[in-house]
Amino acid sequence: MVATQLRARGIGDDRVLAAMASLPRHAFLPTPVRGQAYEDHAVPIGFDVTMSQPFVVGWMTEALGLRGRERVLEVGTGSGYQAALLGRLAREVYTIERVPVLARRARWILRALGLDNVHVFVGDGSLGLPGHAPYDCILVTAAAPSVADEWLAQLARGGRLVVPVGGGAIQSLRVIRRDEYGQLSFVDRGGVVFVPLVGERGFRTPRSH
Repeated sequence: MVATQLRARGIGDDRVLAAMASLPRHAFLPTPVRGQAYEDHAVPIGFDVTMSQPFVVGWMTEALGLRGRERVLEVGTGSGYQAALLGRLAREVYTIERVPVLARRARWILRALGLDNVHVFVGDGSLGLPGHAPYDCILVTAAAPSVADEWLAQLARGGRLVVPVGGGAIQSLRVIRRDEYGQLSFVDRGGVVFVPLVGERGFRTPRSH
């Protein structure tokens, strides 16, 4: 997976590649779909949620530019795989999931892997997680209609926010940087495909589970 799907397609951050090589991706998937863990596509995990394609996980993680000292917010825990990867690369990770069943499952797997620096919360990630802000990096793992003001308010100076933005079949991966003076810059890195963000600042309101 790392050699053919990541390094060969331009992922060059050695820390990201090493972390992805060391994580048992299959452990984060329900038993019926574990055989697809290392294939080059997203894998459904229930509740209208997917585990993202390995290349997209690596690409988005690389865009954060993690060096090991950061406090990170992930919006959309899902399977917990992306949170685990962030936990291997950053000092502290806060991840928020709207579906309690998924949050519990991810929390159990993360604990079993000894990732005590990853903290799982249940709630509306479209509003961020203000109680633990500010964050050096914010990663959103669902397609948002726009960059929520709440995320920007919780982003530290010198921080980076990576989020898929758009309502069509293909979204744009947007990287927002806040410089040391508080000024924001926006760069679109290319097309991605994600499920829609659910929540107050998302495309849809939550269903009961």
